[in-house]
Amino acid sequence: MFLTLPAHTQPRTSDGTADAHQEDLDPKVNAIVARDEEGARAAALEADRTVSRGEPLGRLHGVPVTIKDSLEVAGMRTTGGSARWGMYVSTSDAESVARLKNDGAIVFGKSNMPPDARDWQTYNDVYGTTNNPWDPTRGPGGSSGGSAAALAAGLTGLELGGDSAGSIRVPAHFCGVYGLRTSFGIVPRYGSVSGHAPGTLADFDMAVLGPLGRHADDLDLGLDILAGTDHDRAPAWRLQLPAARSTTLRGFRVAAWLDDPFCPVDSELAAIMQATLEAVRAEGAVVVEGKGPVGLEEAMALYEPLLMAQSGLVESDESYAWLVDLAAAEGAAGGFASDLTVSFREGHALDERRQHSRRRWSEFFRDVDVLLCLVTLMAAFPHDQRPDPTWSVRTLQVDGADRPYRDMLTWMAPSAVNRLPAAVAPVGTTRDGLPVGIQVIAPYLHDRTSVQFVRCLAEVIGGFRRPPGF
Repeated sequence: MFLTLPAHTQPRTSDGTADAHQEDLDPKVNAIVARDEEGARAAALEADRTVSRGEPLGRLHGVPVTIKDSLEVAGMRTTGGSARWGMYVSTSDAESVARLKNDGAIVFGKSNMPPDARDWQTYNDVYGTTNNPWDPTRGPGGSSGGSAAALAAGLTGLELGGDSAGSIRVPAHFCGVYGLRTSFGIVPRYGSVSGHAPGTLADFDMAVLGPLGRHADDLDLGLDILAGTDHDRAPAWRLQLPAARSTTLRGFRVAAWLDDPFCPVDSELAAIMQATLEAVRAEGAVVVEGKGPVGLEEAMALYEPLLMAQSGLVESDESYAWLVDLAAAEGAAGGFASDLTVSFREGHALDERRQHSRRRWSEFFRDVDVLLCLVTLMAAFPHDQRPDPTWSVRTLQVDGADRPYRDMLTWMAPSAVNRLPAAVAPVGTTRDGLPVGIQVIAPYLHDRTSVQFVRCLAEVIGGFRRPPGF
């Protein structure tokens, strides 16, 4: 297995000559923000020496990669998109970053993100705005927007991002690349500063790390390297993910959830999803259309208060003021208290509901292998940087009608709240030339099933396409 890298993604040369491709193209998207040219140059030289000595090589030997700016990389600034940490320089690697480096990856830069990873757009006061390579007037998604934009533009070979509310999936969909929201708990998150002070050890419920790439094989390779027990459990625990449930489309049992009255999707996206489904059927897969075992409305009724509850643990931190405001504005309608202080009893009740939901999904996946659905309700939308702490000012244009900005969240809920893996793959473009991705949800810990499905899908309908001009 290998990364399909164009030659121009190699780090700067040993004599210090700048990579002209990055210098010419990155300003158009502003995806790669902090750089470690000296460190990357030294690592590339050492990689060459390793080859000349005939020593064993890692699976990412010499591959240039970038890391979302929410993850610590030793010797580099780690801002989390926030001016509060704008001058902070990490002294150690996040555990996931260390795994990439240990397998030979050369980390040469950090990719841009919104402040504290709390938006589906990517801009901040530290590094400015990241544009979508397919249309610079539109955003690349968030919060791993710089990650997906850098990949689509051919500026990096592999990316490491995070996802609790679509932060891998939306950017992959908006930029036409591949992304994997991993099963909860299989990739250590130590070293993440998304909304946290550097050095925070407490984990975030529903938040995961995962790879982004230009090909399904890249997701598989990233999963191989990143997945495993964290250092505290390593003395006794081992992780052995099951093989994919099928190796061909013909062997997959497929459920398809392509629209829903609770959150109707853009008709153009629905048509692309339907065409994709017909291609899957034509390959001989067993396909059943309908909803998942838990509807979108029920999933959101559980997802939102859990999202609020986990943020309420640090409600004194100013980075979560937006959540406090959102809860106050919509608490009554959403069915949860605007006071984010969650008692043990309330927290236990929420988790009990979640466990029942997870059981229903587990039973659902006895009869099907994957669930196909949209990533979100529309393709990449124009930049909209109006302050909107409660998501009540911004709107989205879907089939000519205004939709609430918070509707972006809805199709993320089933995977996130139930801790399920979900791969995203490009499946077409809109009339305006914007990429469209499909979300492939698999049973818990069956990450390889979702990745194998999108690999097979690429053989039928094609995979990554370069944006014009890149």
